[in-house]
Amino acid sequence: MALNDVLTRYPGAQTFKFGDSAELSAELLALVRSGRKTATCGARRDYPDGSPDMPVVGRQDIALEWDGRPALVIETVEVSICRYCDVTEDFALAEGENETLEGWRRDHQRYFERNGGFEPEMELVCERFRLVEDLAVEG
Repeated sequence: MALNDVLTRYPGAQTFKFGDSAELSAELLALVRSGRKTATCGARRDYPDGSPDMPVVGRQDIALEWDGRPALVIETVEVSICRYCDVTEDFALAEGENETLEGWRRDHQRYFERNGGFEPEMELVCERFRLVEDLAVEG
């Protein structure tokens, strides 16, 4: 399905990509599709005040494949700001990428180091979401 068609069906949706590489993006999309990933986070510094990329409760957004094709539609169900050092095990496990909080901390520290820097007290935008539509599934 073409992105313009999806944007027409979901007015007001923002588009985004999970991860910072094609491999990680594909892995994270698969975790959402499987129902294992129901949360995500990003560095607060990447969301300047008024940024349309900031998740909004109730808004439905379009996750893209690494090549820009629409992959999934998700609906944000909760947004909070939390310091990296204060992320709970419950949230970390909801991200679906790790089996433990320690694993989440290790992998996310590496991710943030690759993407603008890491500080243990850095603020994160923490989002919980639900899968609305898998655009890879033919209707």
